[in-house]
Amino acid sequence: MAPSVSSLKNLDLSLLAQRLGRQCLQLGVEVTTAESCTGGGIASAITSVAGSSAYFTAGYVTYSNAAKTRLLGVEAATLADHGAVSEPVVKRMVAGACRESGADVAVAVSGVAGPDGGSDDKPVGTVWIAWGCAEQQEAERFLFPGDRQAVREQAVREALAGLVARLSAQAQKK
Repeated sequence: MAPSVSSLKNLDLSLLAQRLGRQCLQLGVEVTTAESCTGGGIASAITSVAGSSAYFTAGYVTYSNAAKTRLLGVEAATLADHGAVSEPVVKRMVAGACRESGADVAVAVSGVAGPDGGSDDKPVGTVWIAWGCAEQQEAERFLFPGDRQAVREQAVREALAGLVARLSAQAQKK
């Protein structure tokens, strides 16, 4: 049985990253990241594991909308219609990161870490995370409590736990 995301979130970040690495090697998949509000924190956690170059292809820190468009191919119209912190944008970030890096799977994150930038629709702590591949993505919206650092840390942990859970489910199907 694949572990639940909630049970994985209790693991230390380095243990999550190690588990992700073992799964990538077992399944023969490469992973990439596309990050906004986490500023490379997910890629940093993954690459803290020795030997991660065997399964980690690239990390994209696309903090600005222009970078999301230029590096990941997120359409300007999608950003204008939905805003950077949205389901359509993080799904396109996943697809673009896989396409550009050649990786099999990706995680993408965009959010409002604070202390400013929130709105009634997207208050501080709102984070969208997507997981998937170039052809198929799934996304989830989170509202994380705390200050800027706490929001970013929770987003990194959720992103990694989600990758591990999804790859565990994939491994069980094989």
